[in-house]
Amino acid sequence: MGLIILLVVIVVGVVTYVGLGLKIVRQYEAGLIERFGKYRETLDPGLHLIVPFIDRIRRVDMREIVVDVPPQEVITKDNVVVTVDAVVYYRATDPVRLAYQVQNFVLAATKLAQTNLRNVVGDLDLDDALTSRETINAQLREILDEATDIWGTQVVRVEIQRIDPPADVTDAMHRQMKAERDRRALVTEAEGDKRSAILRAEGIKESRILEAQGQAEAIKQVAEAEKFQKLTVAEGEGQAIERVFGAIHNGDPTPDLIAIRYLEALQGISDGQATKIFLPMEMSGILGSVAAIGEVFHSTNGESEQPAQSGSQF
Repeated sequence: MGLIILLVVIVVGVVTYVGLGLKIVRQYEAGLIERFGKYRETLDPGLHLIVPFIDRIRRVDMREIVVDVPPQEVITKDNVVVTVDAVVYYRATDPVRLAYQVQNFVLAATKLAQTNLRNVVGDLDLDDALTSRETINAQLREILDEATDIWGTQVVRVEIQRIDPPADVTDAMHRQMKAERDRRALVTEAEGDKRSAILRAEGIKESRILEAQGQAEAIKQVAEAEKFQKLTVAEGEGQAIERVFGAIHNGDPTPDLIAIRYLEALQGISDGQATKIFLPMEMSGILGSVAAIGEVFHSTNGESEQPAQSGSQF
């Protein structure tokens, strides 16, 4: 009976001892084995057996660590006090250094972020600080990553949550922004009026140019038409004169016929309103022909009167 009790005690002791030596490391953890207080090895996630009462396991969370940097007042380069806060994301890269190089990583990372945030923002003017958040994030991440590398961590990213200037500065900025918007609106309106006036002037200019070109083209067409008309009339008159003179030369006119045509022409000239009549220099020959024609008419009239007288004698 005593032997059975001893065996049971031994079995229970062995099971208890083995149970105390079985340790489970979770997926997001790294297990550090310390034997008599000294680091021995790093355990991967899974089930492991350690020596109870001799080995001790220390768990290190390998997930990203979010450190909220509390708001703090920072003086910018142009002596404006602004309230700044940020969020820093860390990730453990070496669990051994993270466990043994820093006592309280979160507190150390917070203080380090506050100090460097004050330095980065303090080197910028207020306008640059408000408009350069990406630049601040990049600079602060680079500084913190280099500083925390000895702790076995990596700074994944840094996000500036807010940069709040004082109330009076905020009001002044709002007024400045409103004035700038009003100025841009006036400039845009003026540019629109200027562009409209330029387009209107160009339209009037082009309209007048087209109108002048149209008038010039019309005048050119009219002049060409008149020229064609005059040339056609002149050619017709020339052909008519040639035909008349040709007919005259072909008909071999006598001086008597020429004299008669000359008298008819003089009659037409005398019917006008002119106060002066110019006669050609060859008047003697023409008058001689006229006298000859008169004698012909005279003789013709005398012959016609003689039979009449003889008849009267009977």
